[in-house]
Amino acid sequence: MYDYLIVGAGLFGSVFAYEATKRGKKCLVIDKRNHIGGNVYTENIEGINVHKYGAHIFHTNSKEIWDYVNKFTEFNRFTNSPIANYKGEIYNLPFNMNTFNKLWGVVTPQEAKQKIEEQKRAAGITDPKNLEEQAISLVGIDLYEKLIKGYTEKQWGRPATELPKFIIKRLPVRFTYDNNYFNDKYQGIPIGGYTAIIEKMLEKCDVRLNTDFFQHRDELEKEAKKIVFTGMIDEFYNYKFGVLEYRSLVFEHEILDIDNYQGNAVVNYTDRETPYTRIIEHKHFEFGTQEKTVITKEYPKEWKKGDEPYYPINNERNNELYRKYKELADKEENVIFGGRLANYKYYDMHQVIALALKKVEEEFGQ
Repeated sequence: MYDYLIVGAGLFGSVFAYEATKRGKKCLVIDKRNHIGGNVYTENIEGINVHKYGAHIFHTNSKEIWDYVNKFTEFNRFTNSPIANYKGEIYNLPFNMNTFNKLWGVVTPQEAKQKIEEQKRAAGITDPKNLEEQAISLVGIDLYEKLIKGYTEKQWGRPATELPKFIIKRLPVRFTYDNNYFNDKYQGIPIGGYTAIIEKMLEKCDVRLNTDFFQHRDELEKEAKKIVFTGMIDEFYNYKFGVLEYRSLVFEHEILDIDNYQGNAVVNYTDRETPYTRIIEHKHFEFGTQEKTVITKEYPKEWKKGDEPYYPINNERNNELYRKYKELADKEENVIFGGRLANYKYYDMHQVIALALKKVEEEFGQ
């Protein structure tokens, strides 16, 4: 008999399992995949730690969370500085003075602000009705056409004029020559990859991989006093109110017989014609000097039941549906829900860890 059955060996489940085990509890962790780590899983290929489910760059302003993850491994000094490739033109992201200089030839923040204001006035949009109008009303036509429109339409699989404006509530615009994507105080990549962190968190737990909770639900529920569930909340309740929607991704990994493919860890392809949204070159996360390189092309796709769910579509219809499921979840006495899928919300890694530690505190006290 286990104290906790933890469904999902990703960050939330692993943090909870580690903390529960530390308090003398017996945990069984299961995952339907053939590996631990969930979406932060990294696999060593050609001596390179490959982020198998997209780029994961750890960043936080919380010293508590930073100190917590550093208990498990050492982090390097990686700074996320993605670039955009628009039909062969290269721009820095997020929008900053390097971007504006390349786009318009401006040199000072005042010149850049003036250019943006001119374009916003020329557009004359006072009451944006969709994502396209919202974006143009925030940053003008040039930035929208080259760096937002194509990428966003690929990401969401529909024209920007058909997307709700709430997707882009604001756009980060910086009037400095700083290419650091995150403003957080702490940032880096775990030396040796994320999988090593999860291995340490789970080393005193029983772990069963290739185990689908829903295929063995009856017997698994009998094995533990409580369940920590990190999967899709609507699936837990057999979709009784309807199916929550997501966007999914397809990852295409390639090993190349060259030492440097694109010169940067992350390159976004912002034109509509290129079918993928970005290419990740993994060795640059850890300043690798290997003779070969591994790249991953990321293709967005419509999600259907059975696909991997990545990005919740938090529109009114889905949020209302989630609220109904959460009402059921809140009444559960022996089930703890947590993480991106159970909470139907996109989280960064530091947020998932903070949520897991909060649940631990609620469950066990300080």
